[in-house]
Amino acid sequence: MKHCGTQIIETKRLRLRPFVLSDAADLLELWIADPNVQSEYGEPTYETMEAVEGLLNKWIAGYESPAFYRWAMIEGESGRCVGQIAFCRVYEDCRAAEIEYCVGSSRWGRGYAGEALAAVIDHIFAHTDFAWLEAYHRAENEKSGRVLQKSPMTVTATVERFKRAGETPEGEVCYRVARPQ
Repeated sequence: MKHCGTQIIETKRLRLRPFVLSDAADLLELWIADPNVQSEYGEPTYETMEAVEGLLNKWIAGYESPAFYRWAMIEGESGRCVGQIAFCRVYEDCRAAEIEYCVGSSRWGRGYAGEALAAVIDHIFAHTDFAWLEAYHRAENEKSGRVLQKSPMTVTATVERFKRAGETPEGEVCYRVARPQ
C-alpha cells in the first residue's frame, strides 16, 4: 500500500503538522485534560505534563512509520495547538482508514474540525492509494455529527471497526468517502 505519512497540510486558517514535544502545554491547557473534549471521541484525559509528554513521545515515535497519520491542528491566528486529527485505525488489507478528530472547547463552533477533515481527505486521496476513509460518531454527539454531515463523507450502514468485531453499530452513525474516480 502506498503511504505518505503525516505531512504538513495548510488550510485557510489551520496548519496541520506532526506533533512536537513543545505542543505539550497547549494540549494540557486547551483540550487533552478536558473531559468534555476527550469523552466526545472516547479518549481518556491526560491531566499532568508528564502524562502529556509521555503521550506525545509515543506519537512522535509513530512518525517513523509512513503508515502513521496524526496531525496537530495549529490555529493560524494564535499559533497554538487547538486540537488534532488522526487515523485511529489503518486497514492495509482493504486500503481504508478510520478518522478521529477533536478541537478544544474554547474553539468549538469555528469550523476547524470540518476544515481539517476536508483538507486531510483531499490530501490523502492525492498522495496515497487509500480506497476509502471512514468515521463515526455517537448519535448524541451532535457537534461531531454536524462536522461529518458537512464533510465529503456520506452516511453508510457500518464501518470496518464494527464489521471486523462482528458488531452492528448501535447508537453510532457511520460515514464513508471513497476515492474519487
